[in-house]
Amino acid sequence: MTSSGTNSQRPSAESLSPAWELLLPAAAAPARGRGRALRSALREAVRSGRLAAGTRLPSSRELAADLGVSRGLVTEAYEQLTAESYLRSGRGAGTWVNEGVRAAERPVRDRAPGAAGARVDFRPGTPDLSLFPRSAWSAAQRTVFGRLPHGALGYPDPRGLPELREALAGLLARRRGVVADPERLVVCSGVAQATTLLGFVLRDEGVTSVGVEDPGSPEHASLFAATGLGTVPLPLDDDGLALAPLRRSGVRAVVTTPAHQFPTGIGYSAQRRGELLDWARNADAVIMEDDYDGDFRYDREPVGALQGLDPERVVYTGSVSKSLAPGLRLGWLIAPAALTERIVARKRTMDLGNPVIDQAVLADFIVRGGYDRQLRRCQRAYRERRDALVAALDEHFPGATVSGIAAGLHIIARLPARYGPEDVFLERAAAAGIALRPLRDCGTADSEDGTLPLVLGYAHLAPGDIARGISALAAARRSGRLVTG
Repeated sequence: MTSSGTNSQRPSAESLSPAWELLLPAAAAPARGRGRALRSALREAVRSGRLAAGTRLPSSRELAADLGVSRGLVTEAYEQLTAESYLRSGRGAGTWVNEGVRAAERPVRDRAPGAAGARVDFRPGTPDLSLFPRSAWSAAQRTVFGRLPHGALGYPDPRGLPELREALAGLLARRRGVVADPERLVVCSGVAQATTLLGFVLRDEGVTSVGVEDPGSPEHASLFAATGLGTVPLPLDDDGLALAPLRRSGVRAVVTTPAHQFPTGIGYSAQRRGELLDWARNADAVIMEDDYDGDFRYDREPVGALQGLDPERVVYTGSVSKSLAPGLRLGWLIAPAALTERIVARKRTMDLGNPVIDQAVLADFIVRGGYDRQLRRCQRAYRERRDALVAALDEHFPGATVSGIAAGLHIIARLPARYGPEDVFLERAAAAGIALRPLRDCGTADSEDGTLPLVLGYAHLAPGDIARGISALAAARRSGRLVTG
């Protein structure tokens, strides 16, 4: 019999039954880790179903001889897996695979958003991830690792690291005109978590439903639903959220995108911003301002945030998802004083705070000017791509109109009715590998004038790809086939 520390007489695969061949790599492991490897291999064989429930295992002596390892290794493995309920044994009855073990599902799926099989994806919401400042971010990481004290790696303030809250407060006050008290700023996992935090707090206050823009972001309704709140779609007019339907709705909370309404692209007028705040004061209501792309305005300086006009009625939210990358999962919420402590308490129970190192890196990146440089870089790139998209539509879809202000990462393009019907147009585009989002997906009814309204994202596409994609879309509309340049 071979000892646990030697491996001089390893069996060939031919000398073992197929059921035990899977243990050969464990038997060939270095002596110090051989027992752990054998236990792991047996455990995985049971989980995967390769050793089926009810299978009788060889005796420890037989399996040790077959594998060329010590009997003690096999005995220890059997005893450990019996204690964990993978195996069962009885005096004189042998060792068996326990019937209570269920094989785990094997495929590893990727559920990240994406258009499977799309060759050109015009759906909105994604920035150009190749613009992520890898070198500058890595330099900030090295700086942070060099100075971060050991104690900072403990559980953080659920609001976020003090240095990041201070950096964000200064940035938002300077760039977005926000009244930004670091004590009322909560670092979140993007606007999605900010929305659910607010939803839970509102529900605890007795709120049952929240008004949402129609058309608007489909995510708002699903996020509030996860907190137990319903949503009331509220129509827009040329100035923003229509006031009469809002007053009739009876809601005490509403979500808005006043800097660049999603998806229509309008900017709320100065008069409507004031009227919306008057409504909130008179109704004792709260406004959530989703400032999802407020930094990106191409025809003038961005209009400041609504929150700056009344920080006690407006919950301000934003993130780095459009300026850096959504995968960082870093955003913020600035709450009215009356809601701050309840939001912080909910954040604490939700996740105990965001990752410390990522927060520290973002703080360093902001303080050293890297974030401002990144915004300027993105603004130049996205303005160029918006111009390329408008020019391509003019060339390939005569009569198409683009509505909304020159801002953000998407446009609304209304194609003339002659390019329809809409369902056929979308089917041909999909068959040609072109991913589109019609405006109707954002909650609005079909266009009354017969046009085909599309929400087209452009930030993640190079100008040449935009031109080729629109050309291919025009060709697909005529023939149903993709024609690339």
